This record gives sequence, C-alpha cells and structure tokens, in this order.
Amino acid sequence: MLFVDVSAPEQPDSPQHPEHDSKEDSDEEQLSAYQKLLTTMIQDADDNSEDEESDGEDDGDEVEGESEEEEEEEEGNDAEEDLEEEEGETPDNSQNKEHPEKTNGDIEENEKVETEGEFTDKKNEAAFCLETNLPAEGEENMGEQEEEDIFAKHQETELSEEEVGQILQGSKIKSQVTWPKLGTLQCMCPLEHFPAVGQPSSAPLPTIHKTLEANWCLLNQSFAPEGGAVTDVTELQKELLGLMGTYRDVHFTNSFPLREAKEVRSTYCLHVLNHVLKANTRVLRNNAKLKETKDVNEEFRDQGITRPKVLILVPFRDGVLRVVQTFITLLEPKGKKMDVSNKKRFKEEYGEEPGESPAKLHRPDDYHAVFSGNTDDHFRIGVSIMKRSMRLYSPFYSSDIIIASPLGLRTVLGADGEKKRDFDFLSSIELLIVDQADVFLMQNWEHLLHVLKYLNLQPLDSHGVDFSRVRMWNLNNWAAHYRQTLVFSAVQEPQITNILTKHCHNYRGQVCSKTIPKVGSICQVLVQLPHVFQMFHSDSFMDQDARFQFFVDKILPQYRDSVMSQTFIYVPSYFDFVRLRNYLKKEDFSFASVSEYSQRSEVSRARHYFQKGEKQFMLFSERFHFYKRYTIKGIHNLIFYGLPTYAHFYSEVCNMLQTGVREGGASVSFTCTALYSRYDMHRLTAITGVDRAAQMLQSKKTVHLFITGEEKNT
Repeated sequence: MLFVDVSAPEQPDSPQHPEHDSKEDSDEEQLSAYQKLLTTMIQDADDNSEDEESDGEDDGDEVEGESEEEEEEEEGNDAEEDLEEEEGETPDNSQNKEHPEKTNGDIEENEKVETEGEFTDKKNEAAFCLETNLPAEGEENMGEQEEEDIFAKHQETELSEEEVGQILQGSKIKSQVTWPKLGTLQCMCPLEHFPAVGQPSSAPLPTIHKTLEANWCLLNQSFAPEGGAVTDVTELQKELLGLMGTYRDVHFTNSFPLREAKEVRSTYCLHVLNHVLKANTRVLRNNAKLKETKDVNEEFRDQGITRPKVLILVPFRDGVLRVVQTFITLLEPKGKKMDVSNKKRFKEEYGEEPGESPAKLHRPDDYHAVFSGNTDDHFRIGVSIMKRSMRLYSPFYSSDIIIASPLGLRTVLGADGEKKRDFDFLSSIELLIVDQADVFLMQNWEHLLHVLKYLNLQPLDSHGVDFSRVRMWNLNNWAAHYRQTLVFSAVQEPQITNILTKHCHNYRGQVCSKTIPKVGSICQVLVQLPHVFQMFHSDSFMDQDARFQFFVDKILPQYRDSVMSQTFIYVPSYFDFVRLRNYLKKEDFSFASVSEYSQRSEVSRARHYFQKGEKQFMLFSERFHFYKRYTIKGIHNLIFYGLPTYAHFYSEVCNMLQTGVREGGASVSFTCTALYSRYDMHRLTAITGVDRAAQMLQSKKTVHLFITGEEKNT
C-alpha cells in the first residue's frame, strides 16, 4: 500500500477541545424527595411487603419485536430479479425489529404500554426476602475475613463534604501504565489518598465469596464447545478481575464479539455475583446479630434505600440469556441442580425457538456473533439471589440485579410530566455494567443517556426501608460517588468515553484502556483503489455544519458531471443522512437512498436503479450496513461522508467495488474519498494505523493519498 502526501492549503491552527455538550439538567426534586422520605417513614412501616410488590413493578407489557424474515440477497442474484420479486410486496414492518426506536429519541405510542400485565414472580417473596432470612450454615462468622476485603473497605469508607466537593469539581490526577494483556491504561484519580492503579501486582484477584469458591475457575464453561474441554481462566480475565476488584470505574475498549466479548461477559458476571453475595451475606449476618441482641448499632448500616444493587445493560435478549446461564454455572453446586424459579418461562421468552433462526446467511463472522439468538431489544428482568437459589422475574424492589435494555428501562422511567413513571429502584445501584456499548450507538443512544440521568437519585418514597440499616452515604445522597461503572465496547468513541467523564463520579477513580492499532483496516482492502483523505476544519466533535458545508462546497461539485456516475455516499450518522437526503432532493440530484428505516421493496428498487446506472448517487446509512451487511453492486465512485464507526466497515465497503470488476468485464476507474477532522482521531487511527494517522493529523497538508491493491504493497 502506497501512502502519499498531496500538497494542499495550510491546515488551520489546532482548536482547543471543547467540553461535550451533554449537560444533564440538575434534579429539582432532590430536597423535596428527601423530605418526602422522612414523612413516609411511619406510614410505610406497616405495608412494607405490599410496596415491594406493587410500587415499581408495573413495568409494562414487553413490546415483543416481530420476528424478522431475513431475505437472502447473495452475490449471484441479479438486482433486476430482486426487483421483480419485491415489486408487489407489501412493506415489511418487521424491519424495525432490531431497532424499533426512532433516532430522535422519541418513543412510539405503542411502546407506552399499560404496565399491569407484565409478569413478575411474587409467590417466592418470603423465600428471597433479605429482611427476614438468616445466613447459611458456615457464613455466620465471616466478619474477620471480610474486614480485609476491598469490598468492605469500599463500602465502609466515609467521605467528607470537602472530598465530595473535590470530586464534583472534576479535577483529576492523571497517569498511565501498561499491563501485559489490557495494554495501555489511562488512570484518573479525583482524590490523592486513593492513588492510581500501578502494575498488575497492585490489583490482585479479589477475595471470592465462599459460595463461588468451587466454581469460579469454571468461568469459561458457559461458552465452551459442546463436549469440549473448559479453558482455564485466561490472563486477560485475571487482569480484568483484579481491576474490577479495586472498585474503580473501568472502560475496556477491546471487547470484540469474536474474541474478547465472551471472556469479558463471564468475568463481569463473576464480579457481579461476588459483590451481591458479599452484600447479602453481610445483611443476613447482621439479621442474626439483631435477632440475638436487639441492639441497633452503627455497624449494622449495611444496605441502600432500595434493594437493587446491580444494573446490567445489554442490547439484545440473547445477552440476558448468556448472563443468566453464566450465573447458573458459577452458582450451581457440583453434581446438583440449582433451584432457579421461572426458568422455563425465561427460556421461552429469552431463548430462540429452533424454527425461528433463518437460514445461514453469507455474512461476516462478527455479524453472526452480534446477531445470534433472540435479538429483541425491548426487555427488562429482575433477578434475586439467596444463598444458592436464584429467582427470575422478581419485582424490581425485591431484586438484587436488574438486567435490561435502555429501551426496556426507558418505558418504565418515563419522562418529566408523565404521571405513571418510576425510577426509585435505581436509587441505590452500586454496580453499573454497560456491555456492548458500541451496539447502543447503533440503536438509540438517547435511551442510554436517559437511563444514566436517573441513576442514584434520592427516591421519592421510602418503600418500607428500615432507615436504621441504611448506610449514611445513601442517606446523604452520595451513592453516585460509591457506584462502580464498567463499560465494555469494541471501539473507542467520544460518546462512549463521555459516559465516564460526564456521568461517573466514583471516588476511587477511573481506568480506561487505550487501543493503539499499528496496522489499520485499510490494509484489508483488496481492490486497486486510490483513497483520498480530505481534512476539513471543525470547531468541535459535534460540529456537523462544518462537515456538511465542506461536502456541499468542495466535494459534491466534483461528482455532478455524468462521467462520475454511480457514486456511493456512506453516511455514519442518521441525522446527517436526513440532512443530505433533503439537500439532494432540493437540488434535484438523481439519487436513491437506503437507510435502516427503508422497506425491503425500497431497498431492492434502490439497488436495482443504482446498479443499472439509472440513479447517479446512492445515499447509504451506516446503521443499515450494521443490521444487514448487503453487498451493493455497481459502485464506481465511493465517498465516506464520515469515517465508519467500525474500522472493518471501511474495508468491507471498499471491497464491494470488486463485484463490479468481476461481473462487469470492462475496465472501470474507481475513486474513493473520505472526509475527516481532527476530532475523528480514533476512527482515523483504526483505519490507517497509528503512525500514518499521527502524520495526517500533524501535517500542514489537508489532502493525503493511499493506494491499495498494488502487486507490491508498501
């Protein structure tokens, strides 16, 4: 591959990085909420169990996505035949199964369903009640061991008002360290006496709860091949476990669906169970002490205002199935079957029926890894754990763990001004896990931000809590400073990083892995193609006007000539897609468009007209490529309006030009143009490699040329 600098006007001075404009409104209900809590202490004491069952658990009937009939559109099928098949077809409403939400963050009316009918398990309330149960045999005297545990130290640390103010100011001590498997780690600490993490020896494996001692080494059993040997705990998992055990916030950016994702999932499942079992054991042990002494002391402050401790956000139902399966593997005693309430119903609703899976499509392996199993994205489920038993579909206020999609939670949380809404169950979350965060970017990012907004707010009701058992930092409304947040993604994106910078205020600090790809995905482009990267000036990451104006003024005029026919425009953002579509309509361009909201018949017609040259341009959204991965034929000129979110999408789209070479016969001269700004640093690095990206960003030239497909690549 050849890399050439092309002379161009001088690059403008480097602008300062502004703060991202994702400001959260200050919650005006804080003071009144706390007053409400105090006034409800007495009146709620008598109806404790009723509140737990009814107050937060009318989560509406889950909107089941209709099963999508995947069409097989292979290389050998001519687009004209596709058109004939689709011409008389009625629009396929199941297109939105994998992304039912609208991009503007609004929820459709049919998603605001009535909440009375949702199934929750209430018959096992007494068996899984924390207030009335006692510790299991052998767990009565675990106090001495617990005192040295980082879990206990983290929970018992008392912050001062000055320290809380220091955390909220946002000033952090930054450092960097390199670990063998996690790679380069950027550490940020808000308080001096909780220093940054050092080498792996400074974060040893955490103490494992007695219930998990026998099974925790079987961490990888849940995804071992049938009949195959279970792999040992990997070095990556040991490093992640050690890091999670320090109770710092962690952002791991190398969780690829084909490699690390399975290891990451089983690791955070172990951490979750370890946390929940330790917390519950402490409550049960204090129950026994209270029963004997009848004396309420400060040491018995062992819980939050509401019971849910862990919130796990995953994009699809299949993710819930895998998490619960891992829980069972880790908890189930050897040679015995574990008691799991409502297991049959769970498998029916979260598993995949044998006949549901479509025929094996010719798609990349990473596509099958992401979209395996049940891909409905509207769900929520409570899980409670007592000793070695698990209860699925527990009411939220009786749950230890809530597993949900952002959309599934948003329909419960509601919006300001709505009468029927509930968010108190998120008030005492101690551990937040955002898995496959990059997939949320392809769904509706606003739903995730909405959920984060309602974490660790002071509840509006006491829900029958015994205030003598509530930790002081919960009563002080400081729970957000004790919450650990774990974010896992396959890409580095400013929007994902923003979760930790704007929504996480852990007093123990943060650790973020930094991906530095030496070789970019452009090396996987097989077709002989000149790649022209053009840099434009932008004042911020969110400055879409600058990109649009540069495209309209500098790029588009070059392609208006009929010689530049069959130009394919790849657009990562749906907002930009709509803006460009409106502009092309207004200026009377000959174009077809394909987005995630296009009906199947529209897609077929657009592909046909573009391949035959009847439309000069095709406007193509990134989310459509993410969900479908169709090969578009007939591309002669390629424009990346923005660099793809996933680096391998760049090479995939470029390699589509090969189909034209194989089937057309005649020699065609291809072109490729990609727009970028200095705020696209991570995406540019993933596509071109770290050395070339640094050269392109620091160069005074704004145009750079790569040539791929040469016999002798350099």
